[in-house]
Amino acid sequence: MRILFLTDNFPPEVNAPASRTFEHCREWVAAGHDVTVITSAPNFPAGKLFEGYRNRVFARETVAGIEVVRVWSYISANEGFLRRTLDYASFMAAATPASLAVPRPDIVIATSPQFFTACAGYLASRLRGVPFVFELRDLWPDSIRAVGALRQEPLLAGLEKLELFLYRKAAMIVAVTNSFKHRLADRGIDPAKIHVVTNGADLRLFRPRSRDTQLVRQLGLGGKFVAGYIGTHGLAHGLETLLEAARLLRSEGRDDIHLLFLGNGARKAALHARAREMALPNVTFLDTVPRSEVARYWSLLDASVIHLRKADLFSTVIPSKLFESMAMGIPVLHGVRGESAAIVEREGAGLTFEPENAWQLRDRLVELSRDRQLAGRLGANGVRAAGRYDRRHLAARMLGLVEQCAWQHGHSSLRPADERG
Repeated sequence: MRILFLTDNFPPEVNAPASRTFEHCREWVAAGHDVTVITSAPNFPAGKLFEGYRNRVFARETVAGIEVVRVWSYISANEGFLRRTLDYASFMAAATPASLAVPRPDIVIATSPQFFTACAGYLASRLRGVPFVFELRDLWPDSIRAVGALRQEPLLAGLEKLELFLYRKAAMIVAVTNSFKHRLADRGIDPAKIHVVTNGADLRLFRPRSRDTQLVRQLGLGGKFVAGYIGTHGLAHGLETLLEAARLLRSEGRDDIHLLFLGNGARKAALHARAREMALPNVTFLDTVPRSEVARYWSLLDASVIHLRKADLFSTVIPSKLFESMAMGIPVLHGVRGESAAIVEREGAGLTFEPENAWQLRDRLVELSRDRQLAGRLGANGVRAAGRYDRRHLAARMLGLVEQCAWQHGHSSLRPADERG
């Protein structure tokens, strides 16, 4: 089967959409399928081209057996609604004609969070006369409204109409949470065409390992209880709560507890400036590192902090870093309500706290730092549960759904695995 996948992010970028897409496509190639990815030149989140890449109209490379086509786009940092919209729209404008320059696929998949990529996927599917699968990673534009990035209700209403149009036109929707499926069904989308394939972790990369002593010395973390946030520093993440918890710990003389921030994003500069204003020697900021190096930094952590702002929409989200924390055997301090908190509690992989409540986060940090046996149990529980979220198994599940969709629409000579016997 020939699969065409459209995504705005792809390695060497290291955000969640890039990692999920790569890891799924890699497994599909290993299963014997031809996979082509149309994406942009890597630049996320700083809006600067990665070394060795140029922003060309059309460029090809092969990555782990995946045919990767990179198209020109307007490049901007992950900040500022207008410039980011130009970035997204330019990718749509370039990716759509690029879909005509690759062998005719049996199916087209496009991934959110933003819908311009999904628009390109829908247009490509119409141009090539094949089914369109919408991989739903975020309820956009609801997430824009939730963080206050756009307040013009007429424009938001227009985006919502586009959103519903894409849902209805998709032959299949693959959502990353059950909450997303319920939300769409409540809005009149046929639940029979909505399937759930959660995020997960590459267990070959993320697994328990000893603390990296070289990094411990380099960062001056010897003798510290290290709690870390690893991921995008965006508007939705409310990382000011972590800084306030660090301030509380500092005021109490708990300099043995150190907070480590690794990543970039729209709020990174402001957070760094705020930490300097607050004079927090117990906080360290680090820039994004290559995917192959991330596990070294995870190994530094005694606890992983996961946090989103207190908004109803975010109760539907399951941050992908949760599964990486579990796979690494790192207890989670989880400040996200809803479906993801239920996973943490069900698997016994961490402790929850109320979003945007720095006092509760401070209490959880102190509790884990004092009770290393509890921390060990939570980490061990996470490792045992991680097998249920192995990216290889999840990729196989999504492939089965894609095969079924292509077969049902008469665009694949390969019968789905569950019908081949």
